[in-house]
Amino acid sequence: MYKMYGDLAVYSGRAHPELAKEIADYLGVKLGEIEVFEFPNENIFAKLLSSVRAKDVFLIQPTCSPVNRNLVELLIIIDTLKRDSAGRITAVIPYYAYGSTDKKDQPRVPITARLVADLITVAGADRVLTVDLHAGQIQGFFSIPVDEIHAFHMLSDYFIEKNIPDLVVLAPDVGAVKRARRFAERLEVPLAIVEKRRQPKAKGSEVEVYNIIGDVEGKNVLIVDDEIDTATTVSKAAETAKKFGGKDIYVCAVHPIFSPPSLERLKGVDIKEIVVTNTVPIPLEKRKQLPKLQVLS
Repeated sequence: MYKMYGDLAVYSGRAHPELAKEIADYLGVKLGEIEVFEFPNENIFAKLLSSVRAKDVFLIQPTCSPVNRNLVELLIIIDTLKRDSAGRITAVIPYYAYGSTDKKDQPRVPITARLVADLITVAGADRVLTVDLHAGQIQGFFSIPVDEIHAFHMLSDYFIEKNIPDLVVLAPDVGAVKRARRFAERLEVPLAIVEKRRQPKAKGSEVEVYNIIGDVEGKNVLIVDDEIDTATTVSKAAETAKKFGGKDIYVCAVHPIFSPPSLERLKGVDIKEIVVTNTVPIPLEKRKQLPKLQVLS
């Protein structure tokens, strides 16, 4: 049988080796052997321990914390694979960092999501595979093919199986409405939206006021977002839902970034369950602080 590329090879950087092993085991292949380390001056070095000449290589490396180290490591390993004459290099980036800087929303600022796309392309990637970009238009920043897969069905199936009674899906802000509406349609439940406004106070200052468009009173609430970073948005949405009479609060997100002080904020609100995926690793010490956390693969 004709094959455009050689044998399949799966490699991993240091960002998320557990996910890489899980993928390799599912495919029934062995992870490629590679040596990656830092010199005392923090320069990253990578060396393949076997040839990838003409092979169809998939490199798994989310650009999660530490973001800049993992990003540069991704670029270096891509260059290493390219210089060993890999047949095709697919950069598997479950979490794409700098995704929120996808446009110039004020004067004299960069579009870093585009810069990262250029770096990955110049390093030698032939295509990119990613999960739930912060903004869909980031696909257009690349001059190589980009496949964006979504965790929507996996996450929504989880809540369909739970069959939570009297449920309403809550978008934690206006930007999350499209994602939340899809969830509400799939679960066949109502949709509500958290609205944030700034109202003037005395002496020219302003205060943020949170309201809910829709009805959550006496209902169980599912807050849906693409990621939990510092948890400001999610925790405010949970507090607002409780204020307006919501019962049990569930939180659902794709990327569990959990930057400080997210853990303190999440522990400070009454949330029944937090459901995320394993696009980025969650250290054991963080898992211990969030006993209500459920991680889907």
